[in-house]
Amino acid sequence: MILVIDGHPYLYEMESLCDIFFPYEKVTVVYETSHDDDLVVYTGYKEENDEAHLHISVKLDSQFLEKRDVFSFSEPNFEKQCSLKMAVMLHELLVSLTGYRPHWGVLIGVRPIKLLRKLTAEMGQAQATAYFSNNLLVSKEKVQLSVRTMHNEQPILSASRPESFSLYISIPFCPTRCAYCSFVAQSTEKTAKLIPRYVDLLCEELMYTAQVAKRCQLRLETVYMGGGTPTTLTAQQMAQVIDTVYTHFDMYTCGEFTIEAGRPDTITAEKLQVMKERGITRISINPQTLNDDVLKLIGRGHTVKQIYDAFALARTIGFNNINMDLIVGLAGDSIESFHRTLHGVTDLNPESITVHTLSLKRSSKINQNGKVHFINDGYSADQMLRYVDRVLTEKEYFPYYLYRQSRMVGNLENTGWAKPGFENFYNVYIMDETHTILACGAGAVSKIKHPYEDKLQRIFNFKFPYEYIDRYQEMLNRKEIVVSMYQQFRQSSAKFTT
Repeated sequence: MILVIDGHPYLYEMESLCDIFFPYEKVTVVYETSHDDDLVVYTGYKEENDEAHLHISVKLDSQFLEKRDVFSFSEPNFEKQCSLKMAVMLHELLVSLTGYRPHWGVLIGVRPIKLLRKLTAEMGQAQATAYFSNNLLVSKEKVQLSVRTMHNEQPILSASRPESFSLYISIPFCPTRCAYCSFVAQSTEKTAKLIPRYVDLLCEELMYTAQVAKRCQLRLETVYMGGGTPTTLTAQQMAQVIDTVYTHFDMYTCGEFTIEAGRPDTITAEKLQVMKERGITRISINPQTLNDDVLKLIGRGHTVKQIYDAFALARTIGFNNINMDLIVGLAGDSIESFHRTLHGVTDLNPESITVHTLSLKRSSKINQNGKVHFINDGYSADQMLRYVDRVLTEKEYFPYYLYRQSRMVGNLENTGWAKPGFENFYNVYIMDETHTILACGAGAVSKIKHPYEDKLQRIFNFKFPYEYIDRYQEMLNRKEIVVSMYQQFRQSSAKFTT
């Protein structure tokens, strides 16, 4: 498809909306006004007589629709409101042409709950929710879900302090690569020889990061080991990483330590025992689906029986805080099949259930097999999520964090549901960007949060394990940026004391 940008700086907003309605189309951005293509979106802006003249048109095969409007320069927050006006105009044209109305309207951000909380602080909840509905065109159901989530996560946010931080540990290895995956994760078949050296260097980075945290006088709140699949490591390697954390970090204030056990085909009694003996408080056993045919289609490499066996084993060893991940919109799944999956998981009675909507990144295998029309996928995914809301609410789970990604089926969302007292604080902190996240391992990104301002700086580790190993010292040097930033924070704010 062709996206014409004529005279305005709102490329991100216009391109994002095109992706919502046509995520499997390659968007070619041009700045000339005349183009011959089956799908052309024109977005124009011209200034005349103290007004912005806006013109949006869409040509889809033989159909053509357009909208025109004017916007006064005297409007408060002109740039922000003008871009929103153009987004709404384009949104309404695309709804008219496709018959599809996204639940999240023109809201294109990853963190809708953070935005809702900001608006609530500025104008009160009633006006904030009205803004979501009337200005951003968010559906009634998603506004209600956002409000519930915002209230449920507030006690968690209140527990964070200016000197708080969380620790993320990346294990970027999996037994196989799932068809929908776009994360930086390497199959163990290809990278097994790198793992011992990777683990040794990861432990060194953890030790160095612990010293950085002490120099910055930071307080550790949560630890999260993710991936990839951390349980691709041997029991001994897992013990090495966990012991390094407990030896070098001050764990006195740490309220939770989560490990994504993830793939049930990597879970053994020995690994679970290692975790349990070392005080791991929460694990994830992620089926994604309880349909063997769907598991094969998405390349999971394990069976439904292995999911049940891994869960039973974890309970036997004594884990009383288990999360399970599900995905709506998987290839080969149906509404009825997903209902069976949801009831199968709730029958196991895990303490939390995270429900993701499939996000088809361009780098995922499943997205390279040809186009699938987004709107056709969206109806089923929407019905699945409606059912999730009803069933999990009845079973006394509640939504406690929510986020969105690009190219999600139906332009929907990911939501974490938990029983009271079993929320994962780390998930809330990272989605809200509440406090600093110090991250270790390949592909990890440290996020340094200003204690009293809404400012965040990212420090990137090298992406792939071989880069991480080859350029290790160079990466460690970047951690010194954290120290200099916290020195500046303390100099600029007398309030920041520990």
